[in-house]
Amino acid sequence: MLLNLEALDRADVVSTPFPYLSASGVVPPKDLQDIASSFPPIDQPGIFPLSELTYGTAFARLIDDLTGPELAGLLEQKFDMQLSDKPLMITVRGVCQAKDGRIHTDSKDKLLTCLLYLNNTAWSGDGGRLRLLRDGRDLDSTIAEVAPDFGNFVAFKRTDNSWHGHARFIGPRRYVMVNWLRSDMALVRNVGRHRISAAFKRWGLGRGY
Repeated sequence: MLLNLEALDRADVVSTPFPYLSASGVVPPKDLQDIASSFPPIDQPGIFPLSELTYGTAFARLIDDLTGPELAGLLEQKFDMQLSDKPLMITVRGVCQAKDGRIHTDSKDKLLTCLLYLNNTAWSGDGGRLRLLRDGRDLDSTIAEVAPDFGNFVAFKRTDNSWHGHARFIGPRRYVMVNWLRSDMALVRNVGRHRISAAFKRWGLGRGY
């Protein structure tokens, strides 16, 4: 297993203003090069569904770990919620554009959001650092900040006040996003939306997405 679940198990859930946890070293540094070389070749901004991507063996092993029962079981315990019977959506980002990072909460289709960062250098500067926020107006109303360094992991329960965003950044910013959704219909709806967006990008029409 590539995931270091012990690192995740040591992380405590903070319950206010919404439930979240963060951990480092969830993928060991020794696996950086293998995963970096097998990461999907993404050269456009946006979030891509896994089904629209090609990737190598190490990345495939990582996806197997992220979709396996061990991670779901651990997060069920951490967040005191049922996940094993819920549909799972995996999406991937490779590049960030200027408009990304605007403060938002996730859609009500989502129950739990997890982000595993896979950038291969230590992050410098404020741009692109995920901030979990107290409100939906001020990017400086920070309750926690997660640098997108390799192996950093953050998970949060979707609530009406689970505000998050990041300061402006343009360039490579790699992560895998794992979402447990409320229903199969929600899965169809969300994956379909991401597939349409991916198709527009392939046709060169999706620069604004």
